[in-house]
Amino acid sequence: MLNISLLTFNAFSENTYLISNEKKQCWIVDPGMYEQRETSQFITLIEKHGLLPQSIINTHTHIDHIFGVDALKNQYKIPFGIHEAELPVLSSASGAAMLFGFDFPKVPQPDFYISTKEKLHLGDDELEVRFTPGHSPGSISFYYPAGKWVISGDALFNGSIGRTDLPGGNFDTLISSIKSALLTLPDDTVVFSGHGPETTIGAEKTQNPFLQ
Repeated sequence: MLNISLLTFNAFSENTYLISNEKKQCWIVDPGMYEQRETSQFITLIEKHGLLPQSIINTHTHIDHIFGVDALKNQYKIPFGIHEAELPVLSSASGAAMLFGFDFPKVPQPDFYISTKEKLHLGDDELEVRFTPGHSPGSISFYYPAGKWVISGDALFNGSIGRTDLPGGNFDTLISSIKSALLTLPDDTVVFSGHGPETTIGAEKTQNPFLQ
């Protein structure tokens, strides 16, 4: 079984996730550490539990989700993967950072692309990749049926949805993505979002004002 834990980083209060198996192998999802102290905190957590990072997998590439990528690539010599449709967002990250007042001159480069047609394997465990564009053109979500949870990135939040006014965003696309790729999951599926507290698919079906 896969375990999931999170730490929240940077001025955007972004959730960075660690997914680990019984062999201590782990994936890092959306590393958002901006300050050195945040990077140190995250590395300390990994070392405390004796985890062995295998790769970085991102739901999307807005700046608050990629600040820590290069630090972890350098620390652990691991690859960084995204959906190929995210390349335009990634390539504009330095400019976006400047607009928000962040110093982020060197944008991380992907080492592999994540396909929605394949499953991601960590030892004997696997994640399904679901295409959930709308917040950004190449947003994906990671679903773990055995554990009844999904990491939705910034597509779906507790009581809300991702913003669609950034370049590459589209409201109608996002609503369609959520309804087809996320709300079709079992109601008791726990949703781990890119920001804010967890929720469930069932709760969002009945209480999320954007999905009624």
